[in-house]
Amino acid sequence: MSANLENKKEIVKEISQKFAGAQSIVLVDYKGLNVEKATLLRNKAREANVSYKVYKNTLARLAATEAGCGELNEHLVGSIAIAVSENDPVAPAKLLSTFIKENKILSIKAGYVDGKVMTAAEVEKLAALPSKEELVAKMLGSLNSPIAGLVNVLNGNVRGLVVALNAIKEQKEQQESA
Repeated sequence: MSANLENKKEIVKEISQKFAGAQSIVLVDYKGLNVEKATLLRNKAREANVSYKVYKNTLARLAATEAGCGELNEHLVGSIAIAVSENDPVAPAKLLSTFIKENKILSIKAGYVDGKVMTAAEVEKLAALPSKEELVAKMLGSLNSPIAGLVNVLNGNVRGLVVALNAIKEQKEQQESA
C-alpha cells in the first residue's frame, strides 16, 4: 500500500472518530475566507472547545458513512469546513453564527444533532439557544431565589426580635437610672 493511501485512511479514521463522538456537527461553506479570518475562526473555535477543520469531501463522506451519519453526505460538496463539538451541542452553531454575523462571510450548509440532519435555518435556531452553562446558571438562580426569600423573612424576624429586645433593654436602663 502506498503512503498516500495510508495517510488517507488515517484521515478518514480521524474524521470518523470525531463524528462518532460528536454532540453536534455543523458544515459551513468557507468560500471567501482569507487566511487572517480563517486563523481568527480557528482560534475562536479552540476557545469554545470546538474542532474546526477543512477536509477533502470524499474523505469526509467516507468517514460520515463509517460513523453512522451518512445523511450528511449530500451536504459534503463544494468548499466545506466542518465544526464539531464533543461536549456542547450548541457550541459550533453559536460560534459559526456569531462569526458570520460579525464578518459577513461564510454560510452554514447543514448541521447534525442527535442523529438528525438540520437545515441551515435550524442550525441558526440552535445557535439562538442559550448555552448549557447559561441554562444551568438560570436554573440555579431560580432554585436559589426561594431560599434567598426565606433567609430575608427569617432575618426580618430576627431583626425584629433584636429591635424589640434592644427597646426592652433601653426601657429597663431608663427605669434603673430613674
